[in-house]
Amino acid sequence: MTIFSRIIVGEIPCYKIAENEQFFAFLDINPMTKGHTLVIPKQEEDYLFNLDDQTVADMMVFSKKVAAAIEKSVSCLRIGVAVIGLEVPHSHIHLIPINKESDMNFNNPKLKLSPEEMTDIAAEIRKNL
Repeated sequence: MTIFSRIIVGEIPCYKIAENEQFFAFLDINPMTKGHTLVIPKQEEDYLFNLDDQTVADMMVFSKKVAAAIEKSVSCLRIGVAVIGLEVPHSHIHLIPINKESDMNFNNPKLKLSPEEMTDIAAEIRKNL
């Protein structure tokens, strides 16, 4: 069971944003920018493009709704989208609020946000869903 599957079933706490039958979204605990969110399928699959076509399409539609809520909640020009997939063996999409291209550089230092800040950001995004 991956760390993400353990988050889905509640074994590991998270700052949950949204959930439906197929997908789960939560704040990245090592965010690149405020509001950096991960979208994962509930189905455990290491590589995004091993998922069937309908699941990939549905995941993007789910991500689009979450991205719209992030954009209303965090000051940014756009929501950047990244799929790297090497960090955790469970497909995931990064939704990252950006103001410039360099905000998407995964080598940048990660933000250090307090649990209170994370809770407040998650609540604001949920409110805008």
